[in-house]
Amino acid sequence: MRPRRYFGTDGIRGKVGESVIAPDFVLRLGYAVGTVLAGVNGRPHSGTRPTVLIGKDTRVSGYMLEGALESGFSAAGVDVMLAGPMPTPGVAYLTRALRLAAGVMISASHNPYYDNGIKFFSADGNKLPDHVETMIEAQIDKPLICVPSDHIGKARRLDDAAGRYIEFGKSTFPANCDLHGMKLVLDCAHGAAYDVGPHVFHELGADVIPIGVTPNGFNINAGYGATSPDELVRAVRANHADLGIALDGDADRVLIVDSSGRLYNGDELLYVLAKDRIATEGRVQGVVGTVMTNMSIEQALQRADVQFVRAAVGDRYVLEMLHERGWQLGAESSGHILSLDRHTTGDGIVSALLVLAAMRRSGKSLAQMLEGVSLFPQKLINVRIAPNFNWKENDRICQAMKDAESALHGQGRVLVRASGTEPLLRVMVEAESEVDALRHAQAIASIVTETNVDSNDLSLRLEPLKAEA
Repeated sequence: MRPRRYFGTDGIRGKVGESVIAPDFVLRLGYAVGTVLAGVNGRPHSGTRPTVLIGKDTRVSGYMLEGALESGFSAAGVDVMLAGPMPTPGVAYLTRALRLAAGVMISASHNPYYDNGIKFFSADGNKLPDHVETMIEAQIDKPLICVPSDHIGKARRLDDAAGRYIEFGKSTFPANCDLHGMKLVLDCAHGAAYDVGPHVFHELGADVIPIGVTPNGFNINAGYGATSPDELVRAVRANHADLGIALDGDADRVLIVDSSGRLYNGDELLYVLAKDRIATEGRVQGVVGTVMTNMSIEQALQRADVQFVRAAVGDRYVLEMLHERGWQLGAESSGHILSLDRHTTGDGIVSALLVLAAMRRSGKSLAQMLEGVSLFPQKLINVRIAPNFNWKENDRICQAMKDAESALHGQGRVLVRASGTEPLLRVMVEAESEVDALRHAQAIASIVTETNVDSNDLSLRLEPLKAEA
């Protein structure tokens, strides 16, 4: 299989107006995908015309990219359904439920408004297989030859898209439970769930206080949502709410805040769901995290006799490992939570409902459900490096990592990895003591700086730990 030029781990993403996120490229992309779906020169398979669903978040550029994709699909002889603003997992669900050929989501997830991206789902609601993405890339640079007029694809609005997805979300909550008596603050990040999100929780009985629900095309993820939870914390305290739920721009991730203002990340929520499955089903064979998952969660799961394995950063890799092992639960620290018996992809709304159901069944708060589990401090230092710096074979860096691991005596971890998007080396150390985590991270980062002789203006910058999307 040849290397992919355009597709990353989660579709295609970039700054609007540059490179691939521009009308001309997206037009050709739509045509290429349509050609793969419809057959060479637009001849439909089995005599039927394929149909794709297009959803988008609230970025102003979504209108432009939606139109370009629609034109490309139509030119390839593919019909289009337009869902309008819709969470990414909503597009995945509707694609599968409506028996469509593919689903497309226009979103850059948690990125600022000036970025955008294109994500694709197959007919079964899963992300496109690698070999299909390779077939699409092989078509992109070929001439765009419109099918004859009598084969041009048509487009129409799917007027009940929101209602269908709301009902699906509610269906994942236990029929013998409701949310009556619970006050929730729901932060939709001015993103794709601004309309559907409040309805799901309200219709299950909760008193919902929505924030981040006034998108203007430019404010998605700006000071609200899972990447900026401070506003949610304030709203929970000001409204004396039981919980706060933070979604990101395309609503495929979730973080939760309790009434005291404590924030629970994807690692902690994964543990809560695993413990709930043990209580209701007797046993959980295994769960999947990532290399960034906190070691305390791994230890807690092992004490509960639950096997735990780590995938690379990215929900795509968590999903692949779940399929490989036949398991159901996985998550990233950032709040991408996968429960494959509920949905084919990460869904922030559904994940929040699963946590709420676990709380209802147990009669416990999140703090009580996580009693005895204390996250290890993690320190991440990004070190700028020369693009071709071969850090993996640098003896001094390798020795510094070994020294740190030896000093931690198995009660912590050292993780060094290259950024997939910038010339940075990410140095993460996890330890029982915050002082030790910082000390060892700084020691390794200093060695990286000293040995990276090709760069004269290196600087270390300490950043809050966050999973790379």
